[in-house]
Amino acid sequence: MTNSVDPVFFADCAARVFFDQVANKWSVMILTLLNENTLRFNQMKRSMEGITHKALTQALRKMERNGLINRTVLATSPVAVEYAITDLGRSLQKPFSAMYDWAINHLDDIEKAQEAYDVSLAEVEGSSRTQK
Repeated sequence: MTNSVDPVFFADCAARVFFDQVANKWSVMILTLLNENTLRFNQMKRSMEGITHKALTQALRKMERNGLINRTVLATSPVAVEYAITDLGRSLQKPFSAMYDWAINHLDDIEKAQEAYDVSLAEVEGSSRTQK
């Protein structure tokens, strides 16, 4: 019996790289914010608690490279930069919305599973300590 691997699981698969760059918490949040309005960097940073300047910069660059957002430098003093979602980026709203809805609808189940796992892990760790 041969074990075939789906090409999407190959290390050099473009889809795998794309998932790594887009299917993360910051990118999902950024695209959600930009779906409503064109925003400047600091507007986004203030709207996303916990994101660092570096993480926001990296996420924006990756999304721009993948065609999900546009970056426009404004000829103002001081120079300002605005970000807008592209049609390609907007096309991700439906799957992202479905994931969000799923998460909200299953939060209780997820929390119960996490608690059960933590209790189980603590019991295993506790019994291994008493056996030493």
